[in-house]
Amino acid sequence: MRRARPVLLSIGVLMALMGMLWIGQGLGYVHWPQSSFMLDQRPWADRGAALAVAGLLLVLVARRMRR
Repeated sequence: MRRARPVLLSIGVLMALMGMLWIGQGLGYVHWPQSSFMLDQRPWADRGAALAVAGLLLVLVARRMRR
C-alpha cells in the first residue's frame, strides 16, 4: 500500500500533462505534421480536457492517501 501513492501521483501527473498537450493541440497552439492522426482538432480538445480532469482527480485522491 505504501507504493500506491507515488504510483498514483505519477500516473495522475502524466495524465494531466497529456491532457494539456491535447487541449493545446485542439485549440491550435500545438501544430502537428500533415501526416499526423491528430488533425481533427475539436474532439482532441474535448478528450484532452477529460484526461486532464481525470489526472488531476487522481492526484487529489493520491494526496489524500496515508503516507
